[in-house]
Amino acid sequence: MRVLVFGGTTEGHQLSQRLAESGCHVTCCVATEYGRDVLEPREGMTVRTGRMSEEEMEAEMRCGYDCVVDATHPYAAQVSENIRSAAQRAGLDYQRLLRPSQLTADGADEDGILWADDAKAAARLIEATEGNVLLTTGSKDLAAFAAIPGYQERLWVRILPNMDSLCTALSLGYPGSHIICMQGPFSRKMNVATLESMNGALLVTKDTGKAGGFGEKAAAAREAGARLLVIRRPVKEQGLELEAMLELLTGGRV
Repeated sequence: MRVLVFGGTTEGHQLSQRLAESGCHVTCCVATEYGRDVLEPREGMTVRTGRMSEEEMEAEMRCGYDCVVDATHPYAAQVSENIRSAAQRAGLDYQRLLRPSQLTADGADEDGILWADDAKAAARLIEATEGNVLLTTGSKDLAAFAAIPGYQERLWVRILPNMDSLCTALSLGYPGSHIICMQGPFSRKMNVATLESMNGALLVTKDTGKAGGFGEKAAAAREAGARLLVIRRPVKEQGLELEAMLELLTGGRV
């Protein structure tokens, strides 16, 4: 069994590793060097690094794979669409690995949550509030939040510890004292400590599920007396969670 995995997520890494351990030949594609560095390869597992166009995805899919698994982030809607379209043209079986939501699990109470459809809408909501804000939505959304008046004083950003993310934040004018470069997910205590240290009134997150530490962020916001602002997932997807995907691809060998 030869499987092509588009990963970069925790569950994508886990799927690739466990498929390789079961005897499958796996190629795991990650967009960045950071994604490659946090992945722990196994025997029978090849890692391909670099962002790919839809045409490059299709070309790779024509290299003798039995199926392709889209294990990209639930907010990478355009990448998922590119993978799906490339697989259809290549005549390759497409499977979507899901990251389940935690909005109704692990004590995450939907009452009192502020909702936004995207980062720009979230920025407008922040502009209408008062107090300091912890952004945990990643470096790609920082430009939208930099449109908020007084963002350099109000906003703290938590981003991945790589040069691309840091350079993005600095180039947009976020002060170094308001930039936290750390690899998550983070515990409830760590989130509480961060909110308390910056006197945070609002925590902004995506619906990142358990792998993204959503439950810990929601619990920390409640404990620290901060409100939670959640950016909705762009689309409602169909697919399989990790254990069901492993069952499908290995016939229960793992």
